[in-house]
Amino acid sequence: MRKRSRAVALTILGAASFAIAGCREEQVDAQAFPDLNACLAAADEGGLFTADECRQSFAEAEQLHVESAPRYDSLQVCEEQHGVGNCGSEDQQVSNGGSGSIFMPLLAGYLIGSMLGSAGMSRSQPMYRTPQGGYTNAARTSTFSSNTGRAALNSNQFARPAATAGQPPMSRATAASRGGFGSSAGSRSFGG
Repeated sequence: MRKRSRAVALTILGAASFAIAGCREEQVDAQAFPDLNACLAAADEGGLFTADECRQSFAEAEQLHVESAPRYDSLQVCEEQHGVGNCGSEDQQVSNGGSGSIFMPLLAGYLIGSMLGSAGMSRSQPMYRTPQGGYTNAARTSTFSSNTGRAALNSNQFARPAATAGQPPMSRATAASRGGFGSSAGSRSFGG
């Protein structure tokens, strides 16, 4: 009788551990780069990603930037959210001709994750400056202390951000009502 109850207890314990593990977010090996050249240099040194993955992910981040970067009705509002000198007009950043009266943050780097078959997830995210000197991804799921480094991140860091292209730009009041771009996110830092 004693052996049987011990086996049952171990089975229950094993099932509980498995259930708890299933509830955790999937961890993704990720790395942030300030630009494509930094990623290519890391690839040459045997980094986490190959040169082709760097190029593909950078192109994806640029496309997401065009589609999903926050848009503001004035340069002043954009700079309040991203810092002075970190914004430009949409027509300067969008190759198919955006509006000169809409402003977007400048691309300040990109985040790449090694995603395997995750439907609805991006492999990369554009990164933007925050007014506090940090960085945030386009999905606004986290702020980061740097735009370089490597870390294990939850897969939700790569959720595809909502499209902002063609939507009305945010005014000061709209941005304030949302708590500012990136302010509601959790803070993260990258390791070497």
